[in-house]
Amino acid sequence: MLLLRSFKKKDTSFYIAVDLKTMTTAVVLAKGLKVNPSNWTTLKSSIPNSPYIKALKDAKQQDLNLQDAGITHGYPAEKGITLTIDLCPSHRPLDRDLFNSLISALKNNEAPVPVALSLSGKFLLKHPTDIDWLLDKVEKKELSITWINHSYHHYYEPGLPLQENFMLKPETNLDIEVLGNEKAMLEHGIIPSIFFRFPGLVSNPNLVDSIINYGLIPIGSDAWLAKGQQASKGSIVLIHGNGNEPLGIADFLQLLRSDQQAISQRQWLLFDLRTSIADQELH
Repeated sequence: MLLLRSFKKKDTSFYIAVDLKTMTTAVVLAKGLKVNPSNWTTLKSSIPNSPYIKALKDAKQQDLNLQDAGITHGYPAEKGITLTIDLCPSHRPLDRDLFNSLISALKNNEAPVPVALSLSGKFLLKHPTDIDWLLDKVEKKELSITWINHSYHHYYEPGLPLQENFMLKPETNLDIEVLGNEKAMLEHGIIPSIFFRFPGLVSNPNLVDSIINYGLIPIGSDAWLAKGQQASKGSIVLIHGNGNEPLGIADFLQLLRSDQQAISQRQWLLFDLRTSIADQELH
C-alpha cells in the first residue's frame, strides 16, 4: 500500500492510499501508521513491476499528443469495454436515464455495474443531489463507480486555440485543479481514484509530467462515441452524462440494445477501469 498524500478532517489526520496491484484507493487513519517517506525515482526502481508503477510509466510514454495523451485502451481477456462518463460543468442535470438504462440492461449479468465517472468540481458543487443519487446507487450495489479526477474548474473558452485552452491556460493553478477537486470529492464522501482525465483530453508533455507527479494516471479514450469513434474489444469508451452530449448517449444506448444477446450470454461485458488497466500492465 502506497500513501499518496495526507489531509485533515476535524483535526484528525488521514492518508489517501493506493493498492499497488489492484489500483484501488482508500482513506486510512494516519494514527498508528509507520510511514517510510520515498520519492518517485526510488519507487520506480524498487517496485518497477507493480501494475500501478507500470501504468504511470506507460502513461508517460504516451504524452506527446495534444489530445488524448495517457492510457486509451485496456486489455480485458473477454469481449467488452471500459465505460467512462464525463461530468463536466453544466447547467443541465445528470442524465439519470443513462444510468438507469445501464442498470436495467446489465443487472442480471453484472451487478453492480462498473462505470468510471470523470468528475469536475464545478459539476459536483452545482449538482450535489445528482451526486447523492449516484452514491445511493452505489450503496444499493447497483453501480460500482471509479471516481476520476477531471479538474476543479474544467476551464474552456470557445475560440481559443487548444494550446492555450483547458488546463493549458497559462495561469492554471494545478494544486487547485487537482488537489482542490480531491478535497471537494472527499468533503462529499467520495474517495478519489488514482486516475485523471484532462478536460477536453487536452494536454502537453509538461502537464502530463505534472499530473503523474501527483501520483495520478492520465486516462484518455480510443472511442469518444459522439465524435464517431467506434468501440472495439478493450476500448476505453467516452460519453458525457452531463446533459450536453445526447448523440454520444444515443450511440451507447444503441450499442446496449444491439448486443443484448451477447450481454445475456456474458459474451459482452463492462470492465472496471482499475481492473482493465491492471490487466493491461500484466500483458
